[in-house]
Amino acid sequence: MERNEGLSEFLRARRAAMDPERLGLRDAAPRRVPGLRREELAALAGVSVDYYTRLEQGRPITPSDSVLEALANALQLDAAERSYLRAVARPPAAGRRRAPAQKVRPGIHALVARLEGTPALVLGRRADILMTNRMARALLADFDAMPARDRNAARWIVLDEAARSLFGDGWEKVASEFVGTLRMDAARHPDDTRTAELVGELSMRSERFRRWWAGQKVVQFSHQTKTLHHPVVGRLTLRTEALAFPGDPDQTLLTFLADPGSPSDEALTLLSAWAADHSGDGSRKPARTAPYE
Repeated sequence: MERNEGLSEFLRARRAAMDPERLGLRDAAPRRVPGLRREELAALAGVSVDYYTRLEQGRPITPSDSVLEALANALQLDAAERSYLRAVARPPAAGRRRAPAQKVRPGIHALVARLEGTPALVLGRRADILMTNRMARALLADFDAMPARDRNAARWIVLDEAARSLFGDGWEKVASEFVGTLRMDAARHPDDTRTAELVGELSMRSERFRRWWAGQKVVQFSHQTKTLHHPVVGRLTLRTEALAFPGDPDQTLLTFLADPGSPSDEALTLLSAWAADHSGDGSRKPARTAPYE
């Protein structure tokens, strides 16, 4: 069996991020490296130092549910990080493969089409943009007009200068979170060659991506408030909601909502009118799916 590099790197990074003083661990002499020592973390998790060391070295060991729970508690992991730990601790059999094209079922197409005044898009594996409605294209970017390989939210947010301008001071947080969702996806589908290709491309083209990826941050889509600076309607404060589809955990509906009656709500109404004036037949064209077809 091969070494489990994913588990090894994650455990080392999370151990280094722990604050000994917060845990009541004080030393007379300064520590040579940040975080906890292996023996300290092993004691917190209730496992032997030898067993934890072998896990952190990536030895071919399959830890039990109780051990993973103990490690997660000792490392003070959040829900997303716990899910990631379980995924990297028990990877599927090795063997890279080309994933099949992703499809959005007709019912989801109909749902997104009915969200006429709400920016909405469907994300698939590795944050591929599987479909968008007119408002999402007006708010973010015209993904349908991009080459197929570029219709990926992580690539867009990390590399596109327009995306950086759109999110302003909040760009770094938004971009690093998309990198965190990409890491989660890579753990769930470690044999997906397209994920590996995307990570390789972004690593070569972005120093920030390399830093974020090395930081082992893990994120699951949820709900947040984001501030955008749109070139047509100005500043918007919008709530994002991410909804996974039953029966297809690899697809997520992402919507952008304004508080009713707020300036941002009025701005979305103006943006809808502007999009209608500038879309022409584009408002009726079918949304693109399967960006790698």
